[in-house]
Amino acid sequence: MLVIRLSRIGKNTQPSFRLIVQEKTSSPKRDALKILGFYHPSKQPKLVKIDKEGIEKWIKNGARPSDSVASLLKKNGFANMDKFIGPRDKKLKSKKEGAKADATPAPVATA
Repeated sequence: MLVIRLSRIGKNTQPSFRLIVQEKTSSPKRDALKILGFYHPSKQPKLVKIDKEGIEKWIKNGARPSDSVASLLKKNGFANMDKFIGPRDKKLKSKKEGAKADATPAPVATA
């Protein structure tokens, strides 16, 4: 399955990303099928350049944007990106909450 994802490039303190099309199981550092744009979040204002026709072509042909790419595309005017964005309401349990749940005694059945 093909995925449109971000591939990190740039220096340690200056992150920048390429939007690439690649096989899902491939490492993002390997060769990409196509480079569709770039994203520089450290610049002010954030610098984004996207090949709209290329993105639409790859999505039409079955490539799925990653969650991060779908959010970035939605902010930059692409429609119908909500179906690719996962739910954000997941809450992680803290260790204290997990310990309290384990420490509560089970109800004892009386006969």
